[in-house]
Amino acid sequence: MSDSLWPGLAAWVALYCSDYALTLHCARLYRAGVNEKIVFEGSYELNPYFQEEIDALRVVSPRFVLALLWTSGSLGVVWLITRQTWLWPGPYLFLLGALLLMELAIHVRHLRNLYLFTMALRSDAVRGRIEYGRRLMLTASSIELAAFSLLFLVAFLVAGSPFLLGGSVMCLSTALRHWRLARQHAKTRR
Repeated sequence: MSDSLWPGLAAWVALYCSDYALTLHCARLYRAGVNEKIVFEGSYELNPYFQEEIDALRVVSPRFVLALLWTSGSLGVVWLITRQTWLWPGPYLFLLGALLLMELAIHVRHLRNLYLFTMALRSDAVRGRIEYGRRLMLTASSIELAAFSLLFLVAFLVAGSPFLLGGSVMCLSTALRHWRLARQHAKTRR
């Protein structure tokens, strides 16, 4: 993965685009009737940066395009620096792991939601109504991402790969951000 920029960059673009597409698809399912059985307080989207885009169901989002260009450019710059200065490829692999493994963790959530939402719409597998407060949603996300962080950390300790360490650090960073957002939300509700 470190010999050429293209495999990592292609994987990043594919995962990032599919993340956005799956978010939009699940948000549409949510509005198509899932919200009668499962209610999320506030926006379906947890990331404040994309809430407006997802709430509006924007297929082409300027924020998304900007974020994709920024992260792809960052990957390219770090890859070039490590190649041109003959640095160990660790910094590039760390960044690539941070991006790709975080996306894979998010895709697990998307696939779970896709299955749950499809079942909620097409069958009586989900009966009644449940409401999730914003604080609960953010805290649950934080716990889930912290678990992925721990998984990637254990794998790093066994394999020693900066790719795995990057995934662990990024998942932990996002887990802490969601934890802080949950606490901030709790303070505004008092």
